[in-house]
Amino acid sequence: MKRTFPVIVILISLSLFGLILLQVSWFDNLLAVNRAQLKNKIDGAVTSVAIDLGKSTGSGQAMSLSRRGRSMLSLGPAIQQYLLRRPSVDQKFTQEEIAVRIRKEFKRVDLDKVKFEFAVTDFNDDYELMSPGYEREFWDTVNNKRFYSVILPENAEVEFTPSFEKLILIVPDIEKQVWQSLRWIILGAVAFMLVIIAAFYVTIRTLLNQKRLSQIKSDFINNMTHEFKTPLATISLAVDALGNEKVQNNKEKAAYFTKIIKEENNRMNKHVETILQAAFMEKQELKLNLVQLHVNDVIVQVMDNYKLQLHDKGAEFQLLLNAKNDLIKGDEVHFTNLISNLVDNAIKYSKENLLIKISTHSTRNYLVIRVEDNGIGMNKESTKRIFEKFFRAHTGNLHNVKGFGLGMSYVKTVIDAHKGRIKVESTLGKGTAFTVEVPVVVEA
Repeated sequence: MKRTFPVIVILISLSLFGLILLQVSWFDNLLAVNRAQLKNKIDGAVTSVAIDLGKSTGSGQAMSLSRRGRSMLSLGPAIQQYLLRRPSVDQKFTQEEIAVRIRKEFKRVDLDKVKFEFAVTDFNDDYELMSPGYEREFWDTVNNKRFYSVILPENAEVEFTPSFEKLILIVPDIEKQVWQSLRWIILGAVAFMLVIIAAFYVTIRTLLNQKRLSQIKSDFINNMTHEFKTPLATISLAVDALGNEKVQNNKEKAAYFTKIIKEENNRMNKHVETILQAAFMEKQELKLNLVQLHVNDVIVQVMDNYKLQLHDKGAEFQLLLNAKNDLIKGDEVHFTNLISNLVDNAIKYSKENLLIKISTHSTRNYLVIRVEDNGIGMNKESTKRIFEKFFRAHTGNLHNVKGFGLGMSYVKTVIDAHKGRIKVESTLGKGTAFTVEVPVVVEA
C-alpha cells in the first residue's frame, strides 16, 4: 500500500490533468468554430436584408436631392438617370421598419438573441438613417464587429455598385455574445469536470481511509496478540509447575499455581468479551435499561473501587460534586462503565504524582461532568481520533498501557445512546480533560 498509493495518486493526477487539457483544447476549437459560424450567419443575414431593401427600392417615384444640397450635375449621365427614377431607402422605410426586418432575418437564422445597431448610407457615404445606439457603438472598434452590405436593387449593373447605398450593421461585444451562446456547454463542461474532481477526491480519501484502517487493523492485531500472549505464557508456566512432583506434594504451591491459571483464564475471557461486545455494538444500537440515577452517587461508587489502585500508584483524586440536580435517566451498568472508563483512561496515561479531578455542575437542562488529569496528555491528532474504534494514543516512553483501543469508542457510544455530548481537551505533557453533558430529569 505504501508503494502503490503514490503511484495511484500520480496516475489519477496525470489523467485528470490530461482530461483538463483536452477539455480546454476542445473548447478553444469550439469557440473558434462558433465565432466563425456567428459571423457567417450575421453576414448572410445583413446581405439578405440589403437585397430585400434593394428590391423594395428598385422602383418608385423620382427622388429629390435638393435637401442634401448636392447637384446632379456632378454625377455621370447614367447614374443621374438611375437615381432620378429610384427612391432612397430613407424615403421608403423608417428606422423602426428596417430594425424589424433585421430582427426577423436574425430570428430566421437563430440569431434572435444577438444585439445589434445599424445605419444606412447613401451613394456618397453620408448617413441617411441610423439606430439610436449606432453612434455610441461605432467608435468601439476593439469589442464591436462591423458588417457591410451594398443595397443592390434588381437588374442593377455591376459598374454602378460603388455608388449604391450601403447597410452597415454593428454587433456590440461580439466576443461576449459568442461566449453567451456557449454558456450551457460551458456550464456542462464545468459540471462534468467538477464531477471528475469530486470522484478523484473521494477516491483519494477512500484510499487514505483504507490505509488508516489497515494500520489500525495491524495495531489491533499486535495489541490482541500481546494481550493474549502474556496470560497464555503464564498459564503454560503454571501448568509446567503443576506437573512437578514437589509442587504436587505441596498443597499450598499447587493451590497458588491453580489460582494463577484461573486468574489468567478469566483475564482472557474478559478480553474475548470486550472484542465480542465491540462487534455486537457495531452491528446494532446499544440497548439501555433506563432508570433514574443520581450521578454523584455513581461517581462516588466508581472512585471507591479505584481507591486501592490509586493508593498503590501514589495518586490522588478530588471530587467536586456541586451539581444541584444530578438526576438523569440512564442505564446504571453502562453509565457506571462510562465513568469507570474515563477514570481508567486517566490512570493508564498517567505519570508521577497523578491527580484526578472529577467535578459536576448542573444547568437548566443538562448535567455537566468533567474528568481532569495531569497525565501525559495528547497531541491534536490523537485528540481528534480519540473516540475512533481501535485507536490508541501514542504513549511515548510508557510501555505498560494495555487494551485494544475500544474504551473511548464505548464511552462515545454510551453518551450518544443517552442523547448526551462529550468533548475532550488535551495538552501534550500537561494532561487531559473530558467534559460530558447528559440531559437531567427536570423535577416538577
